Amino acid sequence: MGVLVMIGQVLLGLSLLIVLHELGHFLAARAFGIKVEKFYLFFDAWGVKLFKFNYKGCEYGIGWLLLGGYVKIAGMVDESMDTEQLKQDPQPWEFRSKPAWQRLIVMLGGIIVNVIVGVFVFWMLTFHYGVTDIDNTKLVDGVVPGIVGKAVGIEPGDRILKVNGQVPQHFAQDLLNTDVLFGGATLTVERNGQSIDLMMPADMGNMVAEHKANEFIQPRRRIARIDEVVADLPAAKMGILAGDSIVSLNNKPVLFQDEVTNTLTAQANKPVQVGVIRDGQSVELSGKVSAEGTIGVLYSVAGSSLPIVRYDYGFWEALPLGSQKAFGVITDNIKGFGKIFRGDLKADKALSGPVGIATMFGTEVDWARFWSLVGLISMALAFMNLLPIPALDGGHVVFLLVEMIQGKPLSDAFLEKAQMVGFFILVALMIFVFGNDIFKLTQ
Repeated sequence: MGVLVMIGQVLLGLSLLIVLHELGHFLAARAFGIKVEKFYLFFDAWGVKLFKFNYKGCEYGIGWLLLGGYVKIAGMVDESMDTEQLKQDPQPWEFRSKPAWQRLIVMLGGIIVNVIVGVFVFWMLTFHYGVTDIDNTKLVDGVVPGIVGKAVGIEPGDRILKVNGQVPQHFAQDLLNTDVLFGGATLTVERNGQSIDLMMPADMGNMVAEHKANEFIQPRRRIARIDEVVADLPAAKMGILAGDSIVSLNNKPVLFQDEVTNTLTAQANKPVQVGVIRDGQSVELSGKVSAEGTIGVLYSVAGSSLPIVRYDYGFWEALPLGSQKAFGVITDNIKGFGKIFRGDLKADKALSGPVGIATMFGTEVDWARFWSLVGLISMALAFMNLLPIPALDGGHVVFLLVEMIQGKPLSDAFLEKAQMVGFFILVALMIFVFGNDIFKLTQ
């Protein structure tokens, strides 16, 4: 059932964005009196259609190939590679008969709609949910590193004082952004009363892509009251109860949750003595740690004592912050591609396709996460479509700009060949990201 929920969310999110993107082209073309012959969600490759109907001279439908969608604009060399119409004399309602500036707007229509959708989604999310984060300046117990954090030299209890000389006010916003996670940043940490500068390696993004951002750092949490003891697991068998607080393991005091996790991991399949505080009294219990290095307890989130802050924004107050989040997706993509071209970030680590996107949606419906991903993907689609690759909107934009500069259009023969080259580039890219997604799942 969970897989079906995940697939359903992906199809809903991508279908919505594809339809809106193509609607941008459609509306711009109609506004300039250009005939639109087809409007399709997904591709009807080899003429195979799941659904279609005609309305006012345009065929609307759903194809079977889940690689996007398209509008077929009369008199334009596009992904359909239908060049028969171009052999006839140009008609006033065709794309090729219109001024270059109008054709440019038509080609930018989908990208513009993607940007509008992305900004709107992040605006509404900011207005509805506000912004919740952790005040990094009040994390007196510092952070605990994950796999990535340990690799770059961070130790449990480090307090991060500065990032590139600037004080990070908020944990997620200032410490888990691409400026840090892509590598190259200098973190100033306080360790045992001393200030130490740690340089994040340039290829750090590869580790983050492989292990995820939560394996960089997390706020260090003090031991919290146990909320739940899982039945039939070691904690239940040794007599630990909900409401207890763990204070020692094997007669060694523990203060933080990462100390508990590390000790139990080291004691996997071995006996352990657990000291707890119960109703103000010390109680000593003993048992055996599971093979996974756990005992089966869930901690109280309310008892974690993290300095959580929340900011609420009015309707119009949320707009600039939502816009900043939306355009941040584009700047992050630019940084990422820059890292790939410089060799600091491996393409197979950084790029994800539909399968990778599906895992981001998860197997449960969480509307805040769903709309956040829709907004993120919408801005990512705007960026990707603006790349100067023939067959993408960006390729058409480049050709139109060349035409406007030189004062005459490029030949139809050149456009046909460029479209074919672009098509093969996109097919190769899709094969790469699909294969890469599958490879990641099987690792």
